[in-house]
Amino acid sequence: MPLSPPLSGASAAPRYRDLLRTPEFTPLFLAGSAQVAAQTVAGLGLATLVFRATGSPLLSALAMFGPSLAQLLGATTLLSAADRLPPRTALAVVAVVFAAGTAVQAVSGMPLGAAFGLLAVLGVVGSLGGGVRLGLLGEIVPRERYLLGRAVMNMAVGLCQIAGFAAGGVLLTVLSPRGTLLAGAALYLLAALLYRFGLTARPPRAAGRPSPAETWRTNARLLADRPRRLLYLALWVPNGLIVGCEALFVAYAPDRAGLLFACAAVGMLVGDTVVGRFVPERLRARLAAPLQFLLAAPYLLFALGTGLPPVAAAAAVAVSAVGYGASLLYQERLLARVPEESSGHALGLHGSGMLACQGLAAALAGGLAQLTSPATAMALLAVASLAVTAALTAGLSSAAPRSPRTARRRTA
Repeated sequence: MPLSPPLSGASAAPRYRDLLRTPEFTPLFLAGSAQVAAQTVAGLGLATLVFRATGSPLLSALAMFGPSLAQLLGATTLLSAADRLPPRTALAVVAVVFAAGTAVQAVSGMPLGAAFGLLAVLGVVGSLGGGVRLGLLGEIVPRERYLLGRAVMNMAVGLCQIAGFAAGGVLLTVLSPRGTLLAGAALYLLAALLYRFGLTARPPRAAGRPSPAETWRTNARLLADRPRRLLYLALWVPNGLIVGCEALFVAYAPDRAGLLFACAAVGMLVGDTVVGRFVPERLRARLAAPLQFLLAAPYLLFALGTGLPPVAAAAAVAVSAVGYGASLLYQERLLARVPEESSGHALGLHGSGMLACQGLAAALAGGLAQLTSPATAMALLAVASLAVTAALTAGLSSAAPRSPRTARRRTA
């Protein structure tokens, strides 16, 4: 989950087939899709395993989204490596680490504390992988096609989540939660092979040795600019709170959680398709905030609790997820405000911060659900998301995209 010239609304707008003809885009796309499917299948398996063992909405939410919390640690220590490591090797190694960690989680009798500790380690490693992958996309795809490329990858997330949750539901029935975790590990391994043999060896984008100190310095430079800081907050907080709602699906409807996750994936797919390919440039600046309001508003229906019919709940989730398309518009603005040599770090900070907020929101959601109910907690998080979006909207008007020439001259 960023460029200069218009991507849609003009006759010269890039098309999907142009993107797929771009060398190396297809293997990067396929490998990223395999990772999303792995995360979906394994996350559903682990969340179900934890919920069956503990009956806790908080722990089941953290089992699925807990690694996102650890992204915060990775964002403050490892992100300088995103532009300073050979991309192909880094991506393959990260996928192998996830394959091994997921396989270990399937071990019978593994203490709950050890399982969550392993989730934290994987979250830290994942923060590096996200920055490397998004930075590499910026190298593979010309800037005038970046928004379309990012949209296609987001669409793949939606499709793979639909397939992953559907397959995960079947695997939970046929293989058990532990077998589902092993299936996720196999998909991570497939992603590693696609990275290793589908991408060419490239040098790092930036010189120098990665270090926590360099990560801190670059983070400080990126966040020192007020419009850029507001863009990061818009990318992190409103969406993160709604992911907190999604983290309660297992507790809200254990027998229909897979369906609700699939509905969210369908909605996200629709939103990314429309925003990435069909929204004219003249409308982009005005569309981001309304999409984020749309993201939160349908969850207010969950204030009805058990009075909300299952069909209405599924429809609300699907309509809400269309609003995730706002992230593409904010990413476009963000990339226009960072220098090319820091693009991996900047986009990695976006990804890690977003996932960290999702993890924090999942923990908050679980805690609220323990005190009230899953439905009430979802409605409360929706109100918070609407309030944050409203507070950020005025300030974001000053973060309009700059011209390509200005963006290139700007330093972090």
